[in-house]
Amino acid sequence: MPRLSLKGQQMPESPIRKLVPYATAAKAAGKKVYHLNIGQPDIETPEVALNAVKNLDRKVIEYSNSEGYASYREGLAKYYNGVGIDVSASDIMVTTGGSEALIFGFMTCMDPGDEIIIPEPFYANYNGFATMAGLNVKPITAKIEDGFALPPIEEFERRITENTRAILICNPGNPTGTLYGKESLEKLAALVKKYDLFLFSDEVYREFCYDTAIPFSCLNLPDLDDHVVVVDSVSKRYSMCGVRVGALVSRNKELMTNALKFAQARLSPPTLGQIAGEAALQTPPEYFERVKEEYVQRRNTLVEGLNAIEGVTCPKPAGAFYAMAQLPVDSGDRFCQWMLEEFDLDGETVMMAPGSGFYSTVVFGEKQVRIAYVLKEEDLKRSVKIIEAGLKAYPGRTF
Repeated sequence: MPRLSLKGQQMPESPIRKLVPYATAAKAAGKKVYHLNIGQPDIETPEVALNAVKNLDRKVIEYSNSEGYASYREGLAKYYNGVGIDVSASDIMVTTGGSEALIFGFMTCMDPGDEIIIPEPFYANYNGFATMAGLNVKPITAKIEDGFALPPIEEFERRITENTRAILICNPGNPTGTLYGKESLEKLAALVKKYDLFLFSDEVYREFCYDTAIPFSCLNLPDLDDHVVVVDSVSKRYSMCGVRVGALVSRNKELMTNALKFAQARLSPPTLGQIAGEAALQTPPEYFERVKEEYVQRRNTLVEGLNAIEGVTCPKPAGAFYAMAQLPVDSGDRFCQWMLEEFDLDGETVMMAPGSGFYSTVVFGEKQVRIAYVLKEEDLKRSVKIIEAGLKAYPGRTF
């Protein structure tokens, strides 16, 4: 057999999806599995988006322009303007999900061997995207004791080398739900300018900030037009993950011109997805108000329930719909697998994402799990009870 590529061998598994075979086996054995492992909301997609696809009157599903339909990009620009972000349609490229936006951004801004600094824990696929682009991830660890707040700027600066080209943040964060405030972002901005770096900001959860938390876009940092690259997506905002439509946004004209070459190489983003995405821009504000209220209830149910369990620590997220929890176990990976393979409470169990997969530093996150509170409150209450019972029965418990 011919030798496979080193890049293929180095691609990391998804901690979110790698336990799927065990969940499948659990279901085949008659168990009910509560899926807390993946950010797939059960919130209904806006009717206006669904109707745009259902009532489509076309004879051909054709290519769009490589940068996406002009009408959609103009609609997106209007959306950003409406939330206080001054961009035009020419600053926006429609992509196949936020994932493609990050990959295009990485390949446009950096060369193989370059370094990118990312606060960890971070969205696990950042590791995979960096591997695709041949980049070296330099993690900087946020601590659960601090609620996963942005690490001190001095720690970022200590990690900068002659090969460092960019910093990447997710705000609000996946997997922690942490929201970085304006003051923290301004400190990052000063560092980015000092060392002439790119600042990538994944802002796909912008609509989901809770209590008194207010999102601040990196596109609103002054004097950083040539440095800031924002990644966005319709997946979570409108609860339509399968549409696979995102956006790359930057005021750096040369960057966008070069990113377009990668877009041309893949021809065009999904036509049906763009139709749904453009229609979704007409979603009434009441939709987001209801959704945010629902997520606040779910968050409180989950976090309060987990923190009531002996030995469990779970900071309260300010945004997104994820929480990272520290468990009294020998290994989060083994516990998550054991819950699917060997445990059930009256025929029911839960599927979580092991926390280790959200770290680049191997020794961290070993006792943590990420839980997505994307299920209805009743299911979350039941899931907490199952986790509590599982922790008591798990042979590798440490309390």
